[in-house]
Amino acid sequence: MGGAMNDLSSAPAPEDERPRKQRKPDWIRVKAPVSKGYQETRKLMRDLKLNTVCEEAACPNIGECWDKKHATVMILGDVCTRACAFCNVKTGMPRLVDPMEPENVAIAAGQMGLQHIVITSVDRDDLPDGGAGQFVKVIKALRRETPDTTIEILTPDFRGKMRSAVEAICEAGPDVYNHNLETVPRLYPTIRPGARYYASLRLLEEVKSHDPMIFTKSGIMLGLGEQRLEVHQVMDDMRSADVDFITMGQYLQPTPRHAKVEDFVTPKAFAAYGSIARAKGFLQVASSPLTRSSYHAGDDFAQMRAAREAKLAKEQARASA
Repeated sequence: MGGAMNDLSSAPAPEDERPRKQRKPDWIRVKAPVSKGYQETRKLMRDLKLNTVCEEAACPNIGECWDKKHATVMILGDVCTRACAFCNVKTGMPRLVDPMEPENVAIAAGQMGLQHIVITSVDRDDLPDGGAGQFVKVIKALRRETPDTTIEILTPDFRGKMRSAVEAICEAGPDVYNHNLETVPRLYPTIRPGARYYASLRLLEEVKSHDPMIFTKSGIMLGLGEQRLEVHQVMDDMRSADVDFITMGQYLQPTPRHAKVEDFVTPKAFAAYGSIARAKGFLQVASSPLTRSSYHAGDDFAQMRAAREAKLAKEQARASA
């Protein structure tokens, strides 16, 4: 009997019992990247030995962004010390930090003529400062080599060393500090088990308390089984932490090993979430199925800066009236 069962278990599953690959709706599909600009960006990243989250996280917008010479550089290697259920970045024991990385990021920004650059990283729980020192060095190298480039950083939560990490990075003076909440608190144990929702909120508060002029930004993925009112609550939590910019995009399952998509949220529903976020007072809102943390980041930064200037001018006019 046991032998027969083993034979059955090793046989291929009938066609109708195999897990079906989810069919993406039309509004999610994007063209494969083939343009000259894409190839040039890819070559530059290879030549300078730089990693990008565009590739490592299998971003659907890579063709469009790289064609326009926009790239999100991922520092501190390409191996993460955590294993989040939504993320396609490799997990394991990372290599030593590359001392040439800050200079190479600055060279890439100069060669691409970037007006705005986004710098992110893997989690480095193995480092005493969580990798904050490398963020500081990259920001300083960019300020030195490409002083007109505005700098946006997207950091991990620096678990256990958050306050000192945030303080050091804020002192270096990025223009935008992004840290994603990723999902609603209820889903953290399965989707983001290595992190804590309220610790991430505290990080965003800490940035503002250290330097109120640094724009703060955070994002969540939709389609993981969250409820509408839970998303509204996340918006309220972000506003209570004085977050300036919220991004909302559709979660896409990178491989069958990752959390599955519970729901493909329609463009109309994304637009409705966007309207609610604007009503709650965010300076900038990006809400669409293909929205990602750094998608159109440069244009969004310019609009956010203009929105803050208009808001300050209005408050000054009211005060002097």
